[in-house]
Amino acid sequence: MNIVVVGGAGFIGSHLVDRLLAEDHAVDVIDDLSAGSLANLADARASGGQLKIHHLDASSAEADSLIGMRRPEVIYQLALLPRHDRSARAQGRVFPSVLATLEAARKHGVGKVVVALPASALYGQPAVQSLPVKEGELEPRGVRGVVARSIVDLLTTYREQYSVEFTALAMATVYGPRQLPGSGVVASLHEAASTATAPVFDGDGRQTRDLLFIDDAVDALVRASERGGGFASTLVPGGRNRLGAHWGCR
Repeated sequence: MNIVVVGGAGFIGSHLVDRLLAEDHAVDVIDDLSAGSLANLADARASGGQLKIHHLDASSAEADSLIGMRRPEVIYQLALLPRHDRSARAQGRVFPSVLATLEAARKHGVGKVVVALPASALYGQPAVQSLPVKEGELEPRGVRGVVARSIVDLLTTYREQYSVEFTALAMATVYGPRQLPGSGVVASLHEAASTATAPVFDGDGRQTRDLLFIDDAVDALVRASERGGGFASTLVPGGRNRLGAHWGCR
């Protein structure tokens, strides 16, 4: 199967590329390397699999031409909303990338577009008494949340008007190897532990956070390409993790 991974040099994208190559798919990575790194693809490049890496902006004419030439069955759009730069300008850059991906899918007859979005951006910070929230009850907060919600609406529009099939996964905080320092609560705690410095919590350490290991996130992305569609489904683990539980917080 021919597959395009937009953002394939990033944390989640590179792990997905490893999985797809292991399953003997032909993979084209489109990444402008503004947040990703070729170092994340070292294992993939050494695997001997069918991998091509393209240093391109996903919204460029060159990226559109590539998709037209490769005719992938699936496009993964993993140009996630950046955590390291939450400025309105940085968050807003994601929308044109997703729009260009959907337009290329429409023009070139791509079978499925799979998108990953941060659940925290879509659902905000619901009150404890309102948990668990229903998947359709989106409460975006700030520019990041508004952009995430707009992407879901855009996906739905392309499905209804142009029959572009999609699955959008709203993921809890994903953690694991290749995660950038400071890019999430687990990465921050790991950095504190490795440097023997005290971790900093906002609050008393009794907050809970849903955490999703990278292998589970990748498995969900692969499954999303094979079934379902037309909805935003939320990925969270089976239990909650109290942030201060392993640091002596009471």
